Amino acid sequence: MQIKVLLNESEMPRQWYNLAVDLPTPLAPPLGPDGKPITPDMLSAVFPMNLIEQEVSQERWIDIPEQILEILYRWRPSPLHRATFLEKALGTPARIYFKNESVSPAGSHKPNTAVAQAWYNKQAGIQRITTETGAGQWGSALAFACSLIGLECKVYMVRISFDQKPFRKMMMETWGATCIPSPSEQTEFGRSILRQFPNTPGSLGIAISEAVEDAVSDTSGKTRYSLGSVLNHVMLHQTIIGLEAKKQLEKIGERNVDVVIGCVGGGSNFAGLAFPFVCDKINGKDIDIIPVEPTSCPTLTRAPFGYDHGDTAGLTPLLAMHSLGHKFIPPPIHAGGLRYHGMAPLVSQALEDGLLNPRSYPQLDCYEAALTFARSEGIIVAPETSHAVAAAIQEARQATEEGKEKVILFNLSGHGLMDLYGYHKYLNNELSNHWLADEEIQRAAKDLKDFPKPHQTV
Repeated sequence: MQIKVLLNESEMPRQWYNLAVDLPTPLAPPLGPDGKPITPDMLSAVFPMNLIEQEVSQERWIDIPEQILEILYRWRPSPLHRATFLEKALGTPARIYFKNESVSPAGSHKPNTAVAQAWYNKQAGIQRITTETGAGQWGSALAFACSLIGLECKVYMVRISFDQKPFRKMMMETWGATCIPSPSEQTEFGRSILRQFPNTPGSLGIAISEAVEDAVSDTSGKTRYSLGSVLNHVMLHQTIIGLEAKKQLEKIGERNVDVVIGCVGGGSNFAGLAFPFVCDKINGKDIDIIPVEPTSCPTLTRAPFGYDHGDTAGLTPLLAMHSLGHKFIPPPIHAGGLRYHGMAPLVSQALEDGLLNPRSYPQLDCYEAALTFARSEGIIVAPETSHAVAAAIQEARQATEEGKEKVILFNLSGHGLMDLYGYHKYLNNELSNHWLADEEIQRAAKDLKDFPKPHQTV
């Protein structure tokens, strides 16, 4: 039985796929402080123009520069695995596949866009990049990319994850980056948060505000900000995952996929795997596409759809997305990469268009699924990835009940070898589930009510 499906370098996709072109409802444009659509020039202090062009592109396919491909060859194409041992453990007729993005040097899918963003910044004459990170996967990836391409890198890491995951900081420093806990004393906004909430666990929204402030306050003009999720160009760079997966499934003789699954925080790894299959669904394929999030931060399953800021300070443009409100501070669960108040506009609009079927799980259920996976397939997955594993197991069990030979595909977005403290706490019964109260959802709706409303969806 074939367990791994491999591609060689010559079979790697040479273009990224832009879902924005094919969505039934066009994306509502980002808005400035005056409520009017922003222009590309208004983003130029934050991003280089070559990435802004990708952000607003209406081209379905965008060429991947050869120099970026040469760096990606270090670990791509990533393998597609048949989870035969998980199938046996579950006794399911389903065929379960996972795209193994944990094989990258940083241990996750994040370098797919980190390398691209660092390269485009370098081409634009930028010398220094600032960013935020939740669990540390994005910060590690950008530090890795900047070390190869020759850029300075400064990472604002959400404080709770900074404390929980010290080895992520060490990875960043090994690749030459600077990593500090957020909120920090190094920005005006960080200092203001610490004065109000000295014991805050921090949030991705706060860390984004600090990184953006740091970038735009550099009077030399040689610093730009880099984001690891949410924005269109980030989703674009990640589609290499799904494009590879489609080739690999064809290679092994799977003509149809019934279920596609990915965990979601800001949306990047889910989009990377799922968007090429969303295109198939738009064109008539019967595919159940499932983004999975934590019950403690349920943006897609419970949060309203509206305009909101991507950061806590309100420095970013207003984006049309499902959001719990830019001031939301999520509970300090171990899946730090899923603790973001909003969802990528492209993912949000795909949900509004009826193309996705989101669900949420509490963290204890996810750790239980991760143990089942580790004790059958052998891989210890990141806490974020455990949400996708939980959904895959649920779908496989449903296939057993229905007696159906479903084909299930999920994204193994990262390994959990830097997250073993969370496993330790789970195994010692020191973790608990977090459910977001209805009052929090209502507060989010109030936070969004004063902003403009996105277009009516179909």
